[in-house]
This record gives sequence, C-alpha cells and structure tokens, in this order.
Amino acid sequence: MPPTATSLSARPETRSPATQPHHRWDGYGYGLMGVLIFSLTLPMSRIAVAELHPLLVGLGRALAAAVPAILLLWLTRSRRPNRDEWRAVILAALGVVVGWPLASTLAMRTVPSAHGAVINGLLPLCTAAFAALGSGERPSGRFWLWALAGAALVVGFALREGGGAPQPGDLWLLLAVLLGGMGYAQGAQAARTLGGWRTICWALAISAPFIVAPVGWLAWHAPTAPSPLTWMALGYLSFFSMFIGFFAWYRGLAQGGIARVGQVQLLQPFLTVLAAALLFQETVPASTLLCALAVIAVIAGGRRAAVRGARP
Repeated sequence: MPPTATSLSARPETRSPATQPHHRWDGYGYGLMGVLIFSLTLPMSRIAVAELHPLLVGLGRALAAAVPAILLLWLTRSRRPNRDEWRAVILAALGVVVGWPLASTLAMRTVPSAHGAVINGLLPLCTAAFAALGSGERPSGRFWLWALAGAALVVGFALREGGGAPQPGDLWLLLAVLLGGMGYAQGAQAARTLGGWRTICWALAISAPFIVAPVGWLAWHAPTAPSPLTWMALGYLSFFSMFIGFFAWYRGLAQGGIARVGQVQLLQPFLTVLAAALLFQETVPASTLLCALAVIAVIAGGRRAAVRGARP
C-alpha cells in the first residue's frame, strides 16, 4: 500500500551528522571547554618546576592521569582500539602524553608562561598541518604562506626577547608545538570512531608501563617534599590538563572538524597570558600582548586558507 501523506510527514527527516548545524556548535562548545582547561597548563607547569625536576613533572602528571584512565576503561569494559585506531592512539600518546608535557615543562624553567603562550600560539596551525598530512588533504599555497609568516613572527619575537639569540626555552617550546600538533591531529582522528574519552584513556594506559620506572626514580631522588602549592599544580596538570581536558577537546575536534573547532584554540594564548597576570602576578609587557595579537591574526588567516584548500 503506498504511504499516505500523514505517514510521510510523521517520518523524521534523515540528515547526516556533517549537515546538522547543532553538531558543529556542540563541537565548538566542547572545544572551548578543552581550551579553558588547557589555558592554565603553562602557568601550573611553571609553579611545579620551581620545586621539582621538569622530567618528574612532565612524566609524573601522565602517570597520575593513567590511574583513573585505566580504571575508567575497566569499569566501562571499553573495547580495544582496532588496528587503524591503534596507530593513531600510539602517535597521540607520543605527542600529548609524553612529548608535549616534557618539552613544555622544560621550557618553563627558563621562560615565563606568558612568553610561552605566544610561542604556543602556533599550535593550532601546526595541528591543521598534521591533520592535512594525515588525511590526504592538500593545503593551498596561501596556507603555507601564512605558516611561514607565523613562523617568522614567532622566531623574531623569540630572538628579540633573548637579546638576539634564541633561549633554550624557545627551542623546547617549538618542539612542544610540533609534538602537540601531531598528538592533537592523531588523537582527533582516532576519536572519530573510538570516542574522545576512550582515545585519551588508551593513550595514557599504554604509556604508563614505560614511564612508571623513570617517575619512581625521579620521585625517590627528589631533594625535598613538594609544598601544598606544588601539589595543587601537579593535581591540576594530572587530572585536568592531562585527563579531563582531552575528553572535551578530542570530542570537539572529532564532532565539529579539526579545522573548524581548532580555531577555538586561538583564544588560548590570551587566556594563558590573562591567567599568568591575574593569578600568578607575572609581568606581561605590552610587546608580548601585541605579538600575541599578531600571532593570532596570522594563525586565523592560515586557518581560513587551510579550510578552503582542504579536500571534502
């Protein structure tokens, strides 16, 4: 019997997730939540490395976050990643569980967190580049021009602040940007099928066996017990920056698209500089703020070029 007009009107309209506007806005919301959490990472790292070795801070936060991650995977009886997902999870672990925390905490020994926020402003552009390489997209020529302009601006800022020579902290920050961009892009790729929270939980779980011995050795040889303020910073880095923040961030990238939702991270340098000034009384020169604005403008231009030059 042919369908009646009533039966046709009662059928829900079928639309793919990519065409539903609320999915994109949900992605922006989750992305903003992740950026708000990540914006305190550099200031908290600077507090922690004032008393503890950077390697202990960088690896210790990952080991501490692995405990609730493994427990959550066990309680929910989560499936294991498949072969394609394992590759992305492993690269995400190398980037955001081990690489970025180590490089950024080493940088915080010699540069202020407000300075680090400006260098860290290249992270969204780096994430887009790794996403383009990993997904077979072809960035336009304008994309690479924006990337070169941003790199030149950041290098110029670093040389000016260092009196004509790069500081060791700048080199660590640039390495952190590369590793973080890779980890963000690979984690978002895995999160499309594995889910954002499972992606970071598995990344933490597979990293734990390799870092437990170094963390134990460093903790045993720590000169003094951490102060309450340092414990607070370590707690934030472990359970927010390394764990909860990625629940929202990976879900936002996977749900709304890396290129689109990644633009939300352009707010992170501003938020980090603001936190450093208000919460930790760091002096923020006007030149740092101006450079942060310039970096964000360059990255915004590169983002637009990357989206237009990407394959559907």
